[in-house]
Amino acid sequence: METSQEAPRTSGRRRWWALVGFAAAVFVAAAIGGLGVQGTTGEYASLQQPSWAPPSWLFGPVWSLLYALIAVAGWLVWQRVGFGPALWAWTAQLVLNAIWTPLFFGAGQYGLAFAEIVVMWLAIGLTVVLFARVSRVAAALLLPYWAWVTFAAALNLSIWQLNS
Repeated sequence: METSQEAPRTSGRRRWWALVGFAAAVFVAAAIGGLGVQGTTGEYASLQQPSWAPPSWLFGPVWSLLYALIAVAGWLVWQRVGFGPALWAWTAQLVLNAIWTPLFFGAGQYGLAFAEIVVMWLAIGLTVVLFARVSRVAAALLLPYWAWVTFAAALNLSIWQLNS
């Protein structure tokens, strides 16, 4: 479904700089998360984990791909409608994304991290719904992210239960 609220077409150069901006915003969220996990590899390995927990080396490549998809999805919506409700939802879920890692890894607050990831999951869902009204492609780009956060929430809950 396309919207009639399309933003004026932007120049090619401005569009590409905007993509850089979206990538930078996502990079900042990732960097905050990265700071939250520095020096925690041993701590994470020492936690009781469910048998279905992925190996720790998998998280970096998965998140790199997901962050790229998140940036492109936001950029696609911005090109259509500018910065409005859909991108406010995108921003909110990105902030929540940045907060989760320091809560879980840095602070070891597994229960609080689980509550936060549930709110993040809901924010991603809202973002998907709002993006679908503007660009089905942008919404589809967020589906792997939403699926991974669903998995991460289940893993968070399991680790919390096993280690409390």
